[in-house]
Amino acid sequence: MARVVWVVHPDEVYTDSALVSRLLAMQFPQWAALPIQPVASAGTDNALYRLGDELVVRLPRVHWAVGQVEKEQQWLPKLAPQLPLAVPAPLAMGVPGEGYPWHWSVYRWLDGKNAILDQLTDPSKAARTLAAFITALQSLDATHGPAPGEHNSGRGVPLGERDAAVRRALTKLQGRIDSDTATKAWEVALQAPVWNHAPVWIHGDLHSGNLLATNGQLSAVIDFGCLGVGDPACELIVAWNLFDTDSRQVFREALAIDDAMWERGRGWALSMALIALPYYWETNPTIVNASLHTLDTLLGTYTKSSLTMFAVPATPVRRSGRPARSK
Repeated sequence: MARVVWVVHPDEVYTDSALVSRLLAMQFPQWAALPIQPVASAGTDNALYRLGDELVVRLPRVHWAVGQVEKEQQWLPKLAPQLPLAVPAPLAMGVPGEGYPWHWSVYRWLDGKNAILDQLTDPSKAARTLAAFITALQSLDATHGPAPGEHNSGRGVPLGERDAAVRRALTKLQGRIDSDTATKAWEVALQAPVWNHAPVWIHGDLHSGNLLATNGQLSAVIDFGCLGVGDPACELIVAWNLFDTDSRQVFREALAIDDAMWERGRGWALSMALIALPYYWETNPTIVNASLHTLDTLLGTYTKSSLTMFAVPATPVRRSGRPARSK
């Protein structure tokens, strides 16, 4: 396996296999003799290390991900048995040590490859499978579930709370993207009616990097760091960062959502791509290319008329995406 070199953003803490080995030796000696292999990932919240054949060590890389550890340890064992796809199973929680400042976790390893559209046997079937997972998650009792906050990057808050961050990103992206269209699309999304129901469980970060496929079929949903309860519109980001025109429509129909929810979801996808671009422009080409692909796909679904009022185009326009660079 090729050696993995992490691309470290200034906000992130560096980790390596030697650190993991020391932490295991001090805290979980029963696993200390297992081989350790870093897992290539474009993710920035956590670093992953394969531990033997059946385990994986997960360490927060940035301060805002610290609260995810105890949250996942508390909630995943309760939610997992009620969900139709496999999710990570936490086995142990480590404590700070060996120069590492935060709590960390050991999970069971889930086999599979990232769910890339071209490698899915039937994208429409995958859309229905993921919609069934989202529906099942939202049906679970959300009483005492964690409200949106730093622990999940605010996933589930009203879309308007992201306005200031989006405006800052648009200013920084002048000359790099079609800022005028992006601004108009964002303003359309802000006009959508707000969520006025009880908060429901949300994964909060659905994209191909957090979806696993086996033999071309969706098999698991991973990385529940953005788990929380709130407005489920943020779950729809996957409609534009993974699916194509046809499977996107299947996804929407399977979820049976109205125009307001769809428009807020489009706003979430737009805001996440815009905010990520200036932050990761120099440090994470995979996220940058994925965000550019989302923008290209998403802005292509608007028509001139839909940019002047709250409306969802009846026939989205197919647009080609930009290929992601290698990790």
